[in-house]
Amino acid sequence: MSRPAIATAILAAASISTPASAALPDPVKAMIDAAIASGNNQDVLAIVKIAKATNPDDQAEIDALLAEYNNKRAEQAAAALLEKQEAGLFANWEGQGELGGFRSTGNTRNLGVTGGIKLVKDAVKWRMNFKARADYETNGGKTTRDQLSATLEPNYKFNKRLYAYGLAQFERDRFQGFSARYTLSGGLGYELVSTGDIRLSIKAGPAIRVTDFAGGDTKSSLAALVGLDFDWKITDHLKFSQDAGGTYASDAQGFTSAVAVIDSDNTTFTATSALDAKLIGSLSTRLSYTIEHETNPQAGRAKTDTLSRASLVYDF
Repeated sequence: MSRPAIATAILAAASISTPASAALPDPVKAMIDAAIASGNNQDVLAIVKIAKATNPDDQAEIDALLAEYNNKRAEQAAAALLEKQEAGLFANWEGQGELGGFRSTGNTRNLGVTGGIKLVKDAVKWRMNFKARADYETNGGKTTRDQLSATLEPNYKFNKRLYAYGLAQFERDRFQGFSARYTLSGGLGYELVSTGDIRLSIKAGPAIRVTDFAGGDTKSSLAALVGLDFDWKITDHLKFSQDAGGTYASDAQGFTSAVAVIDSDNTTFTATSALDAKLIGSLSTRLSYTIEHETNPQAGRAKTDTLSRASLVYDF
């Protein structure tokens, strides 16, 4: 029932002549009960406000109904908090699985297949994020891209906005010139905006990077990691994300990666922008665009690669 229809029903019920000491009219109480059953707090407050205005002699009974509703909400919140506190290591994980195809430019210009998984466990004082992705393509029977990455990032929450992060990342991309690259980082993150539809946060910290080059050499270096997370729930069926360094899109929203690792010899920048459209149930389609840039790649390698992906995403 729409809010105007509810308000009309309450006004009609209020027009019934009743003694000042009479109980709250049944139609009015039914409207309040219906709003409470919907679970929408804004609707409950709106209906209660109208009910009080149209039934001033019954405010005590209306306040009692509202107090009972608020007590139940508090009990539910306490139960949810306790569940998070007591959840074991393997409980309360959420995530996404992704499978699709891509077109690359840069060191290769071909079509390939892509797959990924993202997991997040969100507790009261900490959060654990994991993601992995693989991209593979061939041309003329030869492998032209065999790229793999995996990131584990635990967060410790000081409060609702400030958190500390740790990050361990493995990458392999022989066509960018390295057979393995390991990055360890730790620092602070802060949520600049956190609403029901928009989340914006930043993070930064020192990093150590170890690179095993395709030619056999190994290099270790100190670096810095800087990232920006942005998630926007445009509608219930459409989401945009531009996130930083393996941090989740809240409530398992579109989760992509973008991070800058600043090294005096070779700075790496990766960024993925994604648009998710819900199809049915837990299934969505995703269009994304990734830029991978190395300021000083191995000789003969292009500095910038791009990947345009189209994939199906399943939330679980």
